[in-house]
Amino acid sequence: MSEPRVTVVVATRDRRESLLRSLHLLDQPGGPPVIVLDNGSTDGTAEAVRTSHPRVQVVRLPTNAGAVARTDGVRRAATPYVAFADDDSWWDPGALETAADLLDAHPRVAVVVGRVRMAADGSEDAVTHKHRREVLGRSPGAPGPDVLSFPAFAAVVRRDAHLAAGGFSPLLFFGGEEHLLALDLAAAGWQQVFAEDVVAWHSPAGPDRPTPARWALQTRNDVLVDWLRRPLPVALGTTRRLAVKAVRDPAARRALAGLLRRLPVALHQRRPVPAEVERRFATAQRPAG
Repeated sequence: MSEPRVTVVVATRDRRESLLRSLHLLDQPGGPPVIVLDNGSTDGTAEAVRTSHPRVQVVRLPTNAGAVARTDGVRRAATPYVAFADDDSWWDPGALETAADLLDAHPRVAVVVGRVRMAADGSEDAVTHKHRREVLGRSPGAPGPDVLSFPAFAAVVRRDAHLAAGGFSPLLFFGGEEHLLALDLAAAGWQQVFAEDVVAWHSPAGPDRPTPARWALQTRNDVLVDWLRRPLPVALGTTRRLAVKAVRDPAARRALAGLLRRLPVALHQRRPVPAEVERRFATAQRPAG
């Protein structure tokens, strides 16, 4: 048998049953290595995985590391490529081989972003529709449309590129961390592409709509990314709009407070991306029309 080219990395916290369902589809005979990073679960996740899936490597973290746990998994992987999955997602049979073939054939591609299908009815998510429209066009020689945003669970990354870019940010912790990574990879000259034939399935285990707490976390991180990598007028503008909203909205106040606590570190880590990367990122962030 040939050596595996892709390791699947899953970060999880207190979603034992959902994770076990996903692993039933991810952990197959002859399939890729799987590493589960347990973010301090209290529901017996690690023990259940070790019992039901002895082939899976389980790393039990003492505390919740958020998205940074994925980067821990990338470091532990012994393959050149890593596919992320969430505890409520999995990859279509053959998808990871297709992604690995693309990465083998295109050494300047750091991320292959798959097509997302919803397990409930087979429909595609809004991000997939946006990527298919080729909003950013195609770079010369790229195997698919350029992208500058993606859900981590639908991404297959080049391990060395991910680590060289610093992986997912501890400052962001969780929520929107892919935006910062995409910007850093683009600034380093890497291509990131959408691949129609690489399919990830998603069966969301959380609420249908973001809770106020989740909205606050996502919004805080979106504005932090602006301070970390985008032009000063952009960062000032998004901060000002959040402050205005915070006057009446408790979730916005929570987001603003979190932003202000982290702003000194963000300013210390600030490294604006090249103008062309910013132009493309701004285009990618425009709402679907």
